[in-house]
Amino acid sequence: MKFIMEERKKAYTIAIGDGAYTTERPYTMLRFAYTALLEGHTVNIFLVESGIFVGKKNQDPTTYDNVGKWLKDVIEEGANVKACGVCMKARGLSEDELLEGIKKTTMNGFLGMCEEADNIIFS
Repeated sequence: MKFIMEERKKAYTIAIGDGAYTTERPYTMLRFAYTALLEGHTVNIFLVESGIFVGKKNQDPTTYDNVGKWLKDVIEEGANVKACGVCMKARGLSEDELLEGIKKTTMNGFLGMCEEADNIIFS
């Protein structure tokens, strides 16, 4: 009798620390997250430091790919996205300024995301 082993999909936790449109890293991480979700993997995203601005509503860049739209697409594909509350407070960003589907959390929330992950990526 043959047993067919199905490959277990991985869980990724991605921390985005760079601000929107300051480097290409947030865009690259969101492309990775979207691809992983389409392949059936679990994705957690933690927005920290200036990376919280990646989750800001109403982005309308003229010369860059819209990371807000990418993040919205990633959320719609099933990613769990949380933003650092301390970082938000320090930068004057309120919860109602975040895209729908992003929850404010603490480092404990980030720790929980990391504990669930097979791989952790910090950009």
